[in-house]
Amino acid sequence: MNSPDFLSVAGEAAREAGAVLLQYLAKNVDVEYKGAFNIVTAADRAVEKIVVDKIRTHFPSHSIVAEEGSGIDNGSEYVWHIDPLDGTTNFAHSNPTFCCSIGLEKNNQGVVGVVFDPNRDEFFAAEAGSGAYLNNKRIKVSPVDKLENGLFATGFPPTNRLDNPNVHYFHHFSVLTHGCRRTGSAAIDICSVAAGRLEGFWEIGLRSWDVSGGSVILQEAGGRVTDMEGGNYDSGDRYFLSSNGHVHDEMIEFFKRIRSGDVELSIPAL
Repeated sequence: MNSPDFLSVAGEAAREAGAVLLQYLAKNVDVEYKGAFNIVTAADRAVEKIVVDKIRTHFPSHSIVAEEGSGIDNGSEYVWHIDPLDGTTNFAHSNPTFCCSIGLEKNNQGVVGVVFDPNRDEFFAAEAGSGAYLNNKRIKVSPVDKLENGLFATGFPPTNRLDNPNVHYFHHFSVLTHGCRRTGSAAIDICSVAAGRLEGFWEIGLRSWDVSGGSVILQEAGGRVTDMEGGNYDSGDRYFLSSNGHVHDEMIEFFKRIRSGDVELSIPAL
């Protein structure tokens, strides 16, 4: 099968997933805990089954990596990365910022990406070499080329937060740029960079299902994905950086300056 078949199946799965997520949202489902603050709901599991079953039906030889553990390793060069509900904490609090994210990689290279935000009915999709689209309209990254003029986003892990330095980066970006947002959905943030709504997004400790789909969409929209030092990024690496490309090197340099203490900001008295 060729890539249009991949994209079609991924799109159908994401839309079905989104419809079910909205049904569960209306029910105020119970929350379970995978860690101190790392939660899961019945919606995560139900939607993951829908997506995984569809992928297995159409591409039974492919491997699947899925957040809630229903994937399969077939030793295939094709690997699907599925986040049935990216933004589970938002979902559990009835905050309408969440999505279903699906990415397909061949030999660790992005082939197809789909991210569906059912609350806004925003369907982001891309396949390698064919551009990125939002609801069938071509999208591209913003032209902003100075860090100080950019709007950024990041996220924080559900566990081991005191061991994560990202709050320091967040603080500096918030003060020295147009601002820094924290939406709670990495996939939506990456797509926001692709659509020109943000200039950059980074996070520490993401997993492959968080970024695989969005990364294809962003790069097809003209953006750039690396680790936080500018090196190659493979899905599941600890340090993820994405941008419109124009401010990417400046972001990397800014991270270095923050780590070295060159731009340490004092905390004013109340």
